[in-house]
Amino acid sequence: MEIIKWNELLSPYQLAVDELLVKFRHVRKDYAERGTYCPIENVEGRVKSVYSILDKARKKNVSADMITKRLEDIAGIRITCRFVEDIYKVSEYIKSRQDMPVSSEVDYVQSPKESGYRSYHLIIQYTVETAFERKTIPVEIQIRTMAMNFWAVVEHSLQYKYNENIPYDIRDRLSRSAEACLALDNEMASIRTEIMEAHELFQKKANVVQSILNNIRKLYSSGNQEQVLKLQNEFFTIYNSDNIGALQEFNYRLEKLLAENGEQL
Repeated sequence: MEIIKWNELLSPYQLAVDELLVKFRHVRKDYAERGTYCPIENVEGRVKSVYSILDKARKKNVSADMITKRLEDIAGIRITCRFVEDIYKVSEYIKSRQDMPVSSEVDYVQSPKESGYRSYHLIIQYTVETAFERKTIPVEIQIRTMAMNFWAVVEHSLQYKYNENIPYDIRDRLSRSAEACLALDNEMASIRTEIMEAHELFQKKANVVQSILNNIRKLYSSGNQEQVLKLQNEFFTIYNSDNIGALQEFNYRLEKLLAENGEQL
């Protein structure tokens, strides 16, 4: 067997993670700019360390020269959602994309592991182009609620500490904690509509405030600065009233002023 050049071996995996993070975060940005609720709450990614790769290969009895062929989670993306329903929306979205063909999936949400672990797993075949090659590699995508993720992170740490032989009393407490996380997800689902409405109202207000500030900046650089100062003071007064309708009307006035000044909106 040849010497394994780990940096070269893992470079395409890191590129895949970097690209996927950009793509999923851009999805969040698209939703935010439209002022609509996004089922993706947060996205993280990682490439396993060499130690973790070797440890998993040993446990699965995979030889070093077969690591890239047998291990499908060297590159990983973790997506957290607010609600269980969002997990399935995200999974369907991923499966609809042409650049992320899914080769396998496991639903541990509907069929949890004996330990209480719940998550939705997809393996996608993602193609990257490095400076030297074009390569398609597997990437594991885990989709969970925030409650599921909290439990899974704790359980993973305990598995590592006890070398996957967690004492019975701790396993029992973990099992009860998993039930509590399930109850929390169910409770959040019952008030999902109210939470989404609150989120969308916040996002709508954030977008109109950003638009106002951009328009004030444009007017400041092209118009009467004394007038713009008065407009800024008026903005703060309206903002403190917490009236989104008044903010939208004020922004409309600013856009008319810019149009009159010949500015391109």
